[in-house]
Amino acid sequence: MIRVGFGYDVHPLIEGRKLCLGGIEIPFEKGTLGHSDGDALIHAICDALLGAAALGDIGKHFPDTAVELKDIDSKVLLKRTIEILKKHRYQIGNIDVTLCLQKPKIAPYISQMQATLSQVMQIPENCISIKATTTEKLGFIGREEGVSAYAVVLIESLTNH
Repeated sequence: MIRVGFGYDVHPLIEGRKLCLGGIEIPFEKGTLGHSDGDALIHAICDALLGAAALGDIGKHFPDTAVELKDIDSKVLLKRTIEILKKHRYQIGNIDVTLCLQKPKIAPYISQMQATLSQVMQIPENCISIKATTTEKLGFIGREEGVSAYAVVLIESLTNH
């Protein structure tokens, strides 16, 4: 049995924070604000994976009220999400993500993001699609006030449900 999940996340961009997206740090004068490192791309993937398995969302498993999760590397949250999926006998088919960000340009970092995420999730790089777009200077993204990410995932049950 296959299942599809959808995830969305958004974080403000502010000065004085690191810009972490797709599990890597990208040099930029602004970074994402969040309880964790603010990696909207990874958070969208986690939500999509948990949703596909009908296991809630990232906030249920990793609440922003948890002191131990303050400034945590989102790759840790992704790894824990994969462990939850495995416990429930699901495996990932593929992941497709769209990152919305006016600046900086993301294309030079996509292959590094894919390699990093592949290692964390233990799936082939060619099962992870990452695309980036601007909003043509419209809205909060266009004004460089924030970043958003959309993720769609396909998972497969390893048991008969």
